[in-house]
Amino acid sequence: MRLAAANPTGDITGKAPELCRLDAGTLARLVKRRDVSAREVIGAFLDHIAAINPTYNAIVSLRPRADILAEADAADAALARGEAAGPLHGLPQAIKDLAPTKGLTTTFGSPLFADFVPPADAIAVARMRAAGAIIIGKTNTPEFGLGSHTYNPVFGATRNAYAPARTAGGSSGGAAVALATRMLPVADGSDFGGSLRNPAAYNNIFGFRPSQGRVPSLPAPEGFFTQLGTEGPMARNAADLARLLSVQAGHDPRAPLSLDGSGHDYEAALDTDLKGKRIAWLGDLSGHLAMEDGILALCEGGLRLSADAGLVVEPHVPAFDFEALWQAFVALRHFMVGGKLKALYDDPEKREKLKFAVRWEIEGGQRLSAYALYEASTVRSAWYASVLRLFEHFDYLALPTAQVFPFPLEEEWPQTIAGRTMDSYHRWMEVVAPVTLSGCPAVSVPVGFNAAGLPMGMQLVGRPRDDLSVLQLVRAYEQVSPFPAVAP
Repeated sequence: MRLAAANPTGDITGKAPELCRLDAGTLARLVKRRDVSAREVIGAFLDHIAAINPTYNAIVSLRPRADILAEADAADAALARGEAAGPLHGLPQAIKDLAPTKGLTTTFGSPLFADFVPPADAIAVARMRAAGAIIIGKTNTPEFGLGSHTYNPVFGATRNAYAPARTAGGSSGGAAVALATRMLPVADGSDFGGSLRNPAAYNNIFGFRPSQGRVPSLPAPEGFFTQLGTEGPMARNAADLARLLSVQAGHDPRAPLSLDGSGHDYEAALDTDLKGKRIAWLGDLSGHLAMEDGILALCEGGLRLSADAGLVVEPHVPAFDFEALWQAFVALRHFMVGGKLKALYDDPEKREKLKFAVRWEIEGGQRLSAYALYEASTVRSAWYASVLRLFEHFDYLALPTAQVFPFPLEEEWPQTIAGRTMDSYHRWMEVVAPVTLSGCPAVSVPVGFNAAGLPMGMQLVGRPRDDLSVLQLVRAYEQVSPFPAVAP
């Protein structure tokens, strides 16, 4: 495994230029009022990236500085002509290296695509451009996004923002670290098995997984079955989450399962009274999930903060076969991931360049029968019905975001947790699977640090398609929690 250069630790954000310490909403308003120029903003971020990215290896495929600044000048000129400013006008954005980005090398973390330059943007990328974002490069990801540990043979490993000798999580690990270290004001990511949530927890930021279909995903070779993955926003506060989601969301006819409606101005509707709303704390699913010591306690501390804000928290675990639910997740992932990548596996020369997790998914898909796939879908459907019953009594659900704290960078994945053996490359992240399979909107919120200073997060889950209520809960939580303000 290639590692980024060793790091001298220190107060990263204290050394960051003042503009880089501002949130996306504040920056956008300053640029729109022409209190600061897009050139000044972009220049400050590029200087900060040059100073610290060699340590963290979060941003990859960085475009030439002159080209980026030329776009910043064009953004300033547009404002001078009186043109309207989008919600991201003049702000730097580095796109997760799984999303095709027109004219910019997009590797998917694989040596097979080390020189691939897409001819067109993915839908969400095009929407960010249209909102005024200036795309400066990409953010690092595991090979094809598999595994919640961001390393690949093309760019190496991304280091944790708070503990550089440890994993950044994944697969949106580069995005999370760039955001936490103030190399970006807001970041995009994607999530199938926790890839927006896990790196958010490991880097003390917010990672929002939207409702299934809220953010259309294209290009994709198959648009009707691959519905468990979604793109979404990462941010350091609720307003920035809402701002980016408002840009990303909205129906596109090319994505047949995308939800109706145009992008919603979520940011304008964040403030509301949540007193009396009920949260069901699912914990470790009555012992089903192995948990590293300290995680449940941190999450319960975060829930006490929610109670201080007037919400009602009650431990409650529904009666369900969670082992069957995990096996359904595994089968559906074999089907969706393996099917997408099988053509690479079928070429013996390319197969040799695929990492173990990719081959494992494809080979699992090859053994999968149509009847087994149907059975997995029936288990998922039964779980959805169980979740709906939960929401008859509760407004939100809560679980830990991860089962282990950030682990050493050299490990591929945790082999054991609390004495239990993990039987696959992703079993240690099983806690995210019930949320993915529900299709419900969810966010990882910071809940603090263990004695070694390692961050952790907690998943907060809302009713199907009620993304706004989850964002409103984030707003309420950030007003009572000290943890989002703790910088690296």
